[in-house]
Amino acid sequence: MLNSAIIILAAGSSSRLGKPKQLLEYRGKTLIQHAITSSENANIDKVIVVLGANHDLISKDIRVGERIKYVVNYAWHEGMSSSIKLGLTFLQKIFRPDCVILAVCDQPFINSSLLNDLIQTHIDSKKPIIACSYENTIGTPVLFDKTFFPVLIKLQGDHGAKKIIMQHPGEFVTIPFPPGDIDIDTKEQYDALIK
Repeated sequence: MLNSAIIILAAGSSSRLGKPKQLLEYRGKTLIQHAITSSENANIDKVIVVLGANHDLISKDIRVGERIKYVVNYAWHEGMSSSIKLGLTFLQKIFRPDCVILAVCDQPFINSSLLNDLIQTHIDSKKPIIACSYENTIGTPVLFDKTFFPVLIKLQGDHGAKKIIMQHPGEFVTIPFPPGDIDIDTKEQYDALIK
């Protein structure tokens, strides 16, 4: 049995939107709740949410329990790498995962079956990295085997995990996630989503 975990990256300040996108409503739930519910409904043992800007507001929207924890990245302004490192360090203190999925909370079409596909593809392909493909690119959500944890911990600046994926071309496979290019950074994108 594979021990799996997910780190939901939700520390940004939503500067282009002007209010916390984590709390935008979509289909009766906030975006942060969507991400957590999708994770809860998947074959995932631990869910770690990394908060940062507006953490006092957003944390009220998270029901902490045995499977779900959150941690606050007070250095969120240093970029996504700081959240990945903090989330992974915190996770390894409470759990020993064989793999971890990195996800962002502003991709509203992430669901449990996509997360399960990442895990199953990892098991079937025996590849240490499974990424999603969309719009001629690859990205989140992305699964990393524990052999890559030391590499993730060394990330610097505003780099997400894409840099690591590109540096290891023979080590990853992708699964299609066509609506993965829809993420919410601006009011216009949110308006288009709810229409």
